[in-house]
Amino acid sequence: MVESQTDIVIVGAGLAGGVMAVALASAGLRCVLVDHQPAPEQLAPEFDGRASAIAQAPKQMLDSLGIWRCVPAEESPILDIRVSDGDSRLFLHYDHEEVGAPALGYMVENRHLRFAIQQAVEESERLQLIAPAEISSIEAGPDDVCVTLAGGERISAHMVIAADGRQSKTRESASIQVTAWDYGQTGFVCTVAHEHPHQNVAHERFLPAGPFAILPLTGNRASIVWTEKEPAAAHIKSLDDDDFMAALARRFGDFLGELELVSPRWAYPLSLQFARTSTADRLALIGDASHAMHPIAGQGLNMGLRDVAALAEVLTDAHRLGLDIGAAHVLAGYERWRGFDNMLMLASTDGLNRLFSNDLPPVRLARDLGLAVVNKIGPLKKTFMRHAMGQSGNLPRLLKGQAL
Repeated sequence: MVESQTDIVIVGAGLAGGVMAVALASAGLRCVLVDHQPAPEQLAPEFDGRASAIAQAPKQMLDSLGIWRCVPAEESPILDIRVSDGDSRLFLHYDHEEVGAPALGYMVENRHLRFAIQQAVEESERLQLIAPAEISSIEAGPDDVCVTLAGGERISAHMVIAADGRQSKTRESASIQVTAWDYGQTGFVCTVAHEHPHQNVAHERFLPAGPFAILPLTGNRASIVWTEKEPAAAHIKSLDDDDFMAALARRFGDFLGELELVSPRWAYPLSLQFARTSTADRLALIGDASHAMHPIAGQGLNMGLRDVAALAEVLTDAHRLGLDIGAAHVLAGYERWRGFDNMLMLASTDGLNRLFSNDLPPVRLARDLGLAVVNKIGPLKKTFMRHAMGQSGNLPRLLKGQAL
């Protein structure tokens, strides 16, 4: 039976797991990344069709880790964000110049992020990627943890990090309970080409069935995240491309001219989910394994990257002090740091979805006035903008663009 030793085993080599590995390796820790999917499949252009809005602070982290320079295609900066409630004339407008930032965030296709992360993983001498591979058991002891792969290989480490998504088997094996509920909504994701330039403006429109986001990509293209309630979602899913685009165009409007579908369509059931604890014996959860939220604010990946930054700092500081990085008191620091922030974001996205996904006249009037008031109060609006940029709260060093 083959046995190897490392500092940390990371289960899941996706966006959060990959960045976690690169961050820890940059600080001198040895990591083994284990994923059930072959790496070439993760890099396939049609992998899931999604693009991510990377907030300014997480972008600084990717920059400091050398990942951003590996992105093989230009990112699209988000210079302005316009939030509106249906066809109301009252709206909220964020402008990057109001906070003196180069951009509020950046739109990057996930496939390009995956490529950049894999490049950084391959360049590091402290990282080993094992994929495809399945984990048959994880046994935590008083001084270490033993991870056994389905092929019989045993890996001894100080701790395990679960980055294996919503349906995390690692979390389940640790008997960590999950709270979850279904929104009865479906998120449709696709990319469209449009006739006129988008001027790097992102639009978030709140419609009675849910938010409709138009997010600027490179060229005259936009990533669409369209939320619909059942049973309308089932009907939309059954439409052919022409009828689908006709329905999309009615929600999109004609301000960018003619539209053309330039990608496949994907449909994802929407739900909220969070683990009741983000740590267990020699185990920490990050990203969707810890929390998964409604895409209404586009913060899912950003929150996962905040997990990465906080956990990397906690583990790096403990390692430099000669402490056991998998000890309960070390991991408790991560739990305290991320717990409130994650619950606040989960509650905020859940509340926003419930507030805006209806068409009750009194509620609609109140929220329209709320958007207008925030738009007119400069200091309050700047606070919201910095929060959207990921620059609020107790920031880890990586999110400030500093090295670990």
